[in-house]
Amino acid sequence: VTENRSDFEDLHLYATPREQRFRRFASLEFEGQLYMTPYDFIQAVTSDEPKRKQEFKMLKLLGRMLRELNQILMETPPVWKGSSKLFRNLNEKGVISYTEYLFLLCILTKPHAGFRIAFNMFDTDGNEMVDKKEFLVLQEIFRKKNEKREKRGDEEKRAMLRLQLYGYHTPTNSVLKTEGEDLVPRSYWDTLRRSTSQALFSDLAERADDISSSLSDTTLLVHFFGKKGKAELNFEDFYRFMDNLQTEVLEIEFLSYSNGMNTISEEDFAHILLRYTNVENTSSYLENMRCSIPEEKGITFEEFRSFFQFLNNLEDFTIAMQMYNFASRSIGQDEFKRAVYVATGVKLSPHLVNTVFKIFDVDRDDQLSYKEFIGIMKDRLNRGFRGYKPIQRYTTFKSCVRKELYSR
Repeated sequence: VTENRSDFEDLHLYATPREQRFRRFASLEFEGQLYMTPYDFIQAVTSDEPKRKQEFKMLKLLGRMLRELNQILMETPPVWKGSSKLFRNLNEKGVISYTEYLFLLCILTKPHAGFRIAFNMFDTDGNEMVDKKEFLVLQEIFRKKNEKREKRGDEEKRAMLRLQLYGYHTPTNSVLKTEGEDLVPRSYWDTLRRSTSQALFSDLAERADDISSSLSDTTLLVHFFGKKGKAELNFEDFYRFMDNLQTEVLEIEFLSYSNGMNTISEEDFAHILLRYTNVENTSSYLENMRCSIPEEKGITFEEFRSFFQFLNNLEDFTIAMQMYNFASRSIGQDEFKRAVYVATGVKLSPHLVNTVFKIFDVDRDDQLSYKEFIGIMKDRLNRGFRGYKPIQRYTTFKSCVRKELYSR
C-alpha cells in the first residue's frame, strides 16, 4: 500500500532530520507505525538515497495472530548465533522500529570501551543481565527527548507523525518547549546515559510495562530475548552484537568500493571519510591527495577498520591532545601515530597514517593541526543522522584496471 505522496511530504515538514531519514528508508507499516527491514537499515547508513520507490508494505492482522509479522521474524536467530552478516542474511525478513534505529545508530559510533557502559545503562537491577523490560526503557527515553524537539504547528500533523514513529498517540502540551525555555542539545546517547542516572528511570520502567503489553515484537527483541521474550541478555552477547554491527557496516562500505579485491584505493578511502563531513569543497582534498600519493598502494580492510575504530575513540584522542598541548600546534606523523595508540590503544599502519595526512594536510607541510583533522572528523559522529552529500568520484587508471579484471 503506497501512502499518498503529498501527505507523506507534508508530514516531512514536521520531522527532524533523523526522523526524515528513517521515514525515507522505512518500507513496512503496521497499524500506522513505520518500520525498517534490516535491508532498509543498511541502506540508510551506507547510501545517499533509497534504491527503491517509496512504498510501504502494510502488514495485516490475520485472525488473532500477527501471522505475517511472525512469519518475518521466524528467520531471526538467537543472539548467541549472531554474526557480522546478521543484517545481510536477514535482508527483508525483519522489522526495526524508529527507537531501535536510533539505538543502532548510537552503536555505530561508540568505542568498544563504551560497550560496558551501554550494557550497564540497561542493567538497572545490576544482576549482569538485561531483560526485555529493561531494554524497552530506551523507547521511552528516546520518545521523551524527541517530543521536546518537536516543531510547533498543526497538532494533527504532529500526532500523525508520532503514530508513524512510535505506534501510539501522545499528548504534547506537557512536553513541548515553552517560550524562553532553553533546551541544551544532546545526542541520543548522552540523553540515554543521563536519563538512566536519574530518578526518572523508575517511572520509565513502569511505563515500559504498558508498552510491552501492546508492543509487537521486532527483530532486535526476538534476537536479544527470544521468541517468547523470556530470555536475558548477558554482556558477552551484547558486546558481540555491537562489535558485529560495526564490522558489518564497515564491510559493506569497504566491499562497495573494493570490487572484489583485497584493498580499496587511497582515493576511495578519502571519499568514504569525506562523505560524513561538512566540508564544502571536497575536491580540493581529493586533488591534494592525488598529487601527494601518485602511486596507488591500497588500503586493506584491517587498516580501514582500525581507522574507524580510532574515530570512535576521537573524544579520548582529543582530550589526550589537549593534555599534551598538541591541540595548540601541528603534529607530525610519528607523533600522531603515537598519540592515537596512547589515547585509544589502536595501532595505525604507517601507510594509513601517511594517507590520512595527505588527505587533510591542506597546506602540505606534512603536519596536521586541530582544525585540519579533528575539527572535520567530529562531523563523522553524525553518521546516519543526516543525509549524505554526493561526492564526485574521480577514476584512476588502476581503478579502471581493477574494475575491468573484476568484471571478467
